[in-house]
Amino acid sequence: DPIPNHKTDVNNHGPFSTDNIGMNYDYPEASYKRRTDIIEEHTSYQKGLLWFLVSDPAVPEDIREKMSHWGYSRDEFSDNGHWPHQIYVREARRMVGDFVMTENEVLGRTPVEQSVGMGSYTMDSHNVQRYIKPDGFVQNEGDIGVHPEDPYQIDMRALLPSRDECSNLLVPVCLSCSHIAFGSIRMEPVFMILGQSAATLAVMALEEEGAIHDIPYEKLRQQLLEDGQVLQQ
Repeated sequence: DPIPNHKTDVNNHGPFSTDNIGMNYDYPEASYKRRTDIIEEHTSYQKGLLWFLVSDPAVPEDIREKMSHWGYSRDEFSDNGHWPHQIYVREARRMVGDFVMTENEVLGRTPVEQSVGMGSYTMDSHNVQRYIKPDGFVQNEGDIGVHPEDPYQIDMRALLPSRDECSNLLVPVCLSCSHIAFGSIRMEPVFMILGQSAATLAVMALEEEGAIHDIPYEKLRQQLLEDGQVLQQ
């Protein structure tokens, strides 16, 4: 996809791409040393893929010629060889609360009782693994792209841990939701919406000197609406 200054957002395209499929599984719980190794392995894979497409005689000449016109962004990351400093951690550990948002809420199959914000993006996931089929061919698995027909509500309870585990914690980012639902909820604007709602609930709990679970939803809802939050279509 073209972006300003003669650059392109490569992302991933096709069954074999810049995605180093299945090589990041242990990142969320890994030590800092192991995380560094994972990042270096991903860097080697992506740089190696780009080199291969430009330089290896096994690649058709017309592809090599076209690829030779591209390179790292000249106006970015100049202090790091024009390579990003950080790896993109798309998804990590999430809380498991008493309520779990799933694709059923995202697709409107199950009503949301206590909305604290809305999302609308596609339930989107890149491939998560490759495996060998009985016929000997390799199969990518995990790529999805299911778009909700309408914007959907996100339930307040997905931000709350089980009360018997913690009564003063709100989790607007690594919230209690399934992998598929998180593929949509994970967008930054949604995190900002949930962050505002969580902060409002936190203030109320502090003022009441009580547990977050004890704040009536209707009280939170009224304040959110007064503050301009959109809780339903």
